[in-house]
Amino acid sequence: MTMSPHEIQAYVLTYLEALDCQIIERSPAHVTVKLSPEADKALTNRPYYWGFVERTGAPAETMSFTFVFDPEAYKQAIEAAEATAAQASSSNGSGAASGGTSTSIPGAEPAKETILGRYFGITPSLPQLGPGRILREDVVYGSRRLQQIFDAAREGGAFVNLFEQAAKRQLRATAPAVYEPWLGVCFKVEFACDLKREELHFLGISLRSGEIIEQFGAKLNRRDLSPRLAENMHAQAAKISLSTAGAALESHLTNRLLELDYGWAEQAKERLALELDVVDTYYEAVLREEMPEIETTSTTDSDNQRAVSTPEPFPLRTNVTTDYAGANHRIREDVELAAEPAAPLETEADPEQEKAKQAVIDREAMKLQYETRRTEMIWQYEPKVKVTAISSGMFHLR
Repeated sequence: MTMSPHEIQAYVLTYLEALDCQIIERSPAHVTVKLSPEADKALTNRPYYWGFVERTGAPAETMSFTFVFDPEAYKQAIEAAEATAAQASSSNGSGAASGGTSTSIPGAEPAKETILGRYFGITPSLPQLGPGRILREDVVYGSRRLQQIFDAAREGGAFVNLFEQAAKRQLRATAPAVYEPWLGVCFKVEFACDLKREELHFLGISLRSGEIIEQFGAKLNRRDLSPRLAENMHAQAAKISLSTAGAALESHLTNRLLELDYGWAEQAKERLALELDVVDTYYEAVLREEMPEIETTSTTDSDNQRAVSTPEPFPLRTNVTTDYAGANHRIREDVELAAEPAAPLETEADPEQEKAKQAVIDREAMKLQYETRRTEMIWQYEPKVKVTAISSGMFHLR
């Protein structure tokens, strides 16, 4: 599953317009937008800044972006614009040199002097759109920014509460029109084995009569919906609770799924059996090998005691001579220390026993690898059906 640049642009523009973002510039390959506060909180990851704004009441300054949906086309358009500007500047310069007249535009205001320009000679070469610099990002399928927009749209639109807008003649009618509450849920069904297929089922149920409509999205597309309750309209109270309605939709979807053909699952089980046979055959010869015996040797307590015993302390002989000569005192001390006994030599390890121990370790590692491989094969090939509710909402329709 993938999306074309045109589909990505349509999706991103729908998201930006839904959050009241300001579109500054737009072309088939890009869009330059100043984010609204809600979009800035969702896309820029600046919690400390927005915490400061909310605590102090300071005016919020949102960021601006240039989202490029077709990098190649956008690059070609930029190069063409730069070539046109260079050609125009060269022609204007040659005309001024030949005629001796100024090429300034009549009525144009002179450039304002800035502090940096006065002291350092730094002036902006091009006018900036918006209050600050504009960041450029390529929004293509699989990019981080597009995935972030998907997540923000899923989180912000997980549940909605919309009302159908009435016609103008209804606003002047004497009796108010009545709304019927509907619960709509969009389910994503995944059929997965070593292959994968996904389906979307948008179901709706009336909270008054319990009627269930399968193609609920087609019914909503023909209506003008808004989060604001229109004038001269009356919303009826629901007779069915949301938990009961949700359980009814799940039961209806389960019955529909039971009617499908699951031949693909049987084929997946056959492929799983073949893969497990290959894994079993590969590891069978290794796991059935006879392991060499390991001889265990033990030392007696007396040997251990001799190995770790410490030598008895030797007597310390000290000769002290004191010579008084005026106020000087001299002390001489001779100490004889006994040498420590040599440490016992370590016995050489038996190579056959070391080889047997290593074989046991290798066998256990091979057994763990075999179990891990079987678990991976079962997870990959075992057929499964997963149902997820990705969005829902209350819709008040006439």
